[in-house]
Order: sequence, then structure tokens, then C-alpha cells
Amino acid sequence: MVNREHKDRLFKMIFGRPEHREWTLSLYNAVNGTDYEDPSCIEFNTLENVLFMGMKNDLSFILDCNLSVYEHQSSYNPNLPVRFLMYLGTLWSGWLYGSDDLDIYGTRLIELPVPRFVVFYNGTEKESEEMVLRLSDAFPEAIRDKSDIELKVTMLNVNSGKNTELMEKSRPLYEYAWLVDRIREGRKTMTIEAAVDKALEDMPEDFQIKTFLMENRGAVKMSILTEYDEEKHMRLTRKQSREEGREEGRKEGIDDLNSLNRWLIEQGRQEDLIRSAMDNNLQAELLEEYRRCRA
Repeated sequence: MVNREHKDRLFKMIFGRPEHREWTLSLYNAVNGTDYEDPSCIEFNTLENVLFMGMKNDLSFILDCNLSVYEHQSSYNPNLPVRFLMYLGTLWSGWLYGSDDLDIYGTRLIELPVPRFVVFYNGTEKESEEMVLRLSDAFPEAIRDKSDIELKVTMLNVNSGKNTELMEKSRPLYEYAWLVDRIREGRKTMTIEAAVDKALEDMPEDFQIKTFLMENRGAVKMSILTEYDEEKHMRLTRKQSREEGREEGRKEGIDDLNSLNRWLIEQGRQEDLIRSAMDNNLQAELLEEYRRCRA
């Protein structure tokens, strides 16, 4: 049973648990177009108790020399490549130092597990079914091509009705998307707790993930409540930031106009002062003149 104080994301609860490696393997095969059949070949190395930008790594594992790092996101974040780069350094370090026969200071080239970064997006904003984010997008455009490093992150839209071929290849992913969609729909008319309960009750009996979720209903509810709290906090933070920016802009605008008015009076240009109060274009021209004089 899952500890009811556990605050793992629902995505990680489903796809990141060793006892359900078959669901993880299903997701891996769907993303990579492979047909691996032995779930025991998956070696989990998810970062635990390590926070980057306030968030844990959702899921990472090694399979056949590939290091897959998966994240769930309910909002678009252009900085994900930076986060994945930070994850990769820690994951590679743990893999290297966890082996007695790997020496990064030695003369033998070490063969590293090949990283693959995937974000599973299920937010409410309309995003394309697939998008590639690049670390180089964060570099100054004029010298971007001079960079010695690149990192790509594939973002897949896993909202219900999106990427249907991917959903068909991974039944647990389809069921996860179905559940999130039902909870979101229920939130329109009921509390989130009630929406979770109703979605779980309405989930078809043949869904692979239903038994696990029903047995751990409390932990599922805690996970979803935590996710909604994070989304709400992020929305409020963005709103506050925008409002503070507008307020700062208004304050700076008022300060600029007051300085302009004092300058015009000092220059004996009362007529321009009066005209500028009625003509926004003239006011902008006078502001530019004032700034040039003060530069």
C-alpha cells in the first residue's frame, strides 16, 4: 500500500513504481516504438529527495543502454531543457559512482547510457501534440550556433483525445489521460475531492490501473490535491507578477511625466506643457527630447 502521506504525482504513482514495471515498459515502448517484453529489465534511478526549482524528478530509468527521464507537466515551461540538464548531471554521477569499475579519471572511455528526455503535458492550455524544446533556445540568438552543448526535450500532449496512436500503444497512459479528463470535467460542478471519487467510481472495470488506484484512493486524492495546489499557486504567482509589473510600469510612467512637466516649467515651455496634456503624440515626443537632454 502507498503511504497516505506520500505526495508523489499521480503520473509517478502509476508509472514510477517497481511493482508496476509493466506499465512503465508499456509507456517506454509507446514513446520509442519498441516492443520490449520483460519489465524486469527496467532499472529505476529516479532522483529522490532532490529538488530542482521546487520540484522532484518524476521518473527516470535505464533500459538497454538508454536513460529515460520522464516528467509530467500541467503547464508549458520553456525552461525544461535546463532542468533536464541538471537532472542528467546528477543521474550520471549516481550511475558512475555507483559502480566500482568505472573511473572517469581513467584512460578507458566509459560508455554512458544514452539520455532521452520526454515531458508528458496534460494542461488546459492548447498545445500541439508534439513539440521539441531545445537548450540552445535559451542562448543569445546572435551566438547560439557557437554553443558546444545542445539538449532536446520532447513534449507530448497526453490530454484525452490527443496523440491517439501513442495512447493505443500504452493502455495505462490512455487510462491515466481518461482519469485526468474526468476529474477536470467533474471540477466544473463539484469539489475536487468529490470529482476524484466520482472519476474513480466511473472508471471501467477493465482498466489496468483501477484496482491499484481504488486500493490507494487516499494517496491518489492527496496526490491530485497537491497537484491542484501547485497549479493554483503557479497561476496566482504569475498573476501577481503581471500585476506587480503593470503597477511598476504605471509608477514609472507617472514619475516620467512628473519629471517632464517639471523640466518644461524650468525651460519656460508652459505652452508645450499644456499642449502635451491634450496630445499623446506630442507628449511622447517631448519625453524623448527630455530623455536625450538628460542622457
